[in-house]
Amino acid sequence: MSDPIAFPSITPIIGLPLLIAGQAQKEFVVNEALCLLDALYPRVIKASVAAPPVAVEEGDCFRVTAPATGAWSGQEDGIAVRIGGDWRFVTPREGMQVFDQSDNRQLVYRTQWEQPSAPASPVGGAVIDSEARTAIIGLIEALATAGLIGANGP
Repeated sequence: MSDPIAFPSITPIIGLPLLIAGQAQKEFVVNEALCLLDALYPRVIKASVAAPPVAVEEGDCFRVTAPATGAWSGQEDGIAVRIGGDWRFVTPREGMQVFDQSDNRQLVYRTQWEQPSAPASPVGGAVIDSEARTAIIGLIEALATAGLIGANGP
């Protein structure tokens, strides 16, 4: 007979709490996990700020910037989620992506939060195809408008 499977106390990807055999009041752990899933599923944050906003609603998410203050002290780069009238923090993992509604931009976590940069606009060259240049500039502008790359393009 094989040994029983031993589970950690949290899930490996986003740190959802797991139930432990014989645990009392399981509904608290399950409800916390469901609230975290609900908050992170769309992967949308309200803004990137260093301190908890005054006016927040249940489920609001924010990226914590440095230097974090107040209830967010020590949580730099984390995602703060308002659950049950209190703050829970999700530690970002390599490759995690969120959309920042206040800045209208996509952010990717690669040891720190980054926004993909825009490719350089086409310039110069011996032969210039104005239609191709216009199409490339249009593509760069569309990607920047969608928040997928920085607006440092054309």
